[in-house]
Amino acid sequence: MQRRYITVDVFTDRAFGGNPLAVVLDAGGLSTAQMQAIAAEFNYSETTFVLPPQDAANDAKVRIFTVRSEIPFAGHPNVGTAFVLATQAAKAPARLTFEEKAGLVPIEILSEQGKVIGAELTAPQPLKRLGEAGAAEAAACLSLSSSDVKTDRHAPQVVSVGLPFLVVEVASRDALKRARPDAGAFAGILPRLGSDAVYFYTRDVPSSEQPLDLQARMFHPGSSGLSEDPATGSATVAAAALLADLDAARDGELRLRIGQGVDMGRPSLLLTRVRKQGGAIVSAHVGGGCVRMMEGTMRVAGGGG
Repeated sequence: MQRRYITVDVFTDRAFGGNPLAVVLDAGGLSTAQMQAIAAEFNYSETTFVLPPQDAANDAKVRIFTVRSEIPFAGHPNVGTAFVLATQAAKAPARLTFEEKAGLVPIEILSEQGKVIGAELTAPQPLKRLGEAGAAEAAACLSLSSSDVKTDRHAPQVVSVGLPFLVVEVASRDALKRARPDAGAFAGILPRLGSDAVYFYTRDVPSSEQPLDLQARMFHPGSSGLSEDPATGSATVAAAALLADLDAARDGELRLRIGQGVDMGRPSLLLTRVRKQGGAIVSAHVGGGCVRMMEGTMRVAGGGG
């Protein structure tokens, strides 16, 4: 049976920027093993599979696979999948709701002058603060020294709004650039914290990179060891929720412009907003632009399961 796919670059307004994503349309009948094999074949950080919703009130069931396993939620796959479905529709919807393992994911479609340009998701779960690491441990994961890790605003800690990440603030743009993943430290430290990835950022943004509020990077397990992700919506929105939770403001909306992927040659822009009411987070969002790249079909034998 022929399966259609479309690839997009997510969190960017230019080709070959942002984070690439493959979206497999009409995925009904594919087995979990087939989906995993297709994701490994694309070899992107994630591939999504679009299925009919279980509840007709929603727009689609979306399954998300890395090259290694299925995951319950992710940022750029949701933004990219929503962009693809909106551009495939005869009339672009204003919003979509996806069913995922982490829960329902509402997504707003972003348009300019009647043209769909991207999407913004709402995190499916409230902020969870799951555990802390010492500055030395976080620094070891990044091949940095303890002095490169800032703890005045928050200790390195695992946070989640659907998928857990160790979030670390580093002291300078130079430290952000110098960081390299250390496989031994990852294996020795992260499993006990309940995560396998490190998202780290700095407030030290040079004038040449402004008006960004933060510059960030993210290391995670890839198909052949540790690798870097150019744009990580799920980690970015979790970090934004953490920063909003720490902010003294009890009401209002905290907005951040966050760069990622710059140091690996795939510049990305992630736009976050976190709404607070009475000192509590009401909702957390991340969005950005998308660029359609490739489309085609694949022949997949069998199915089911």
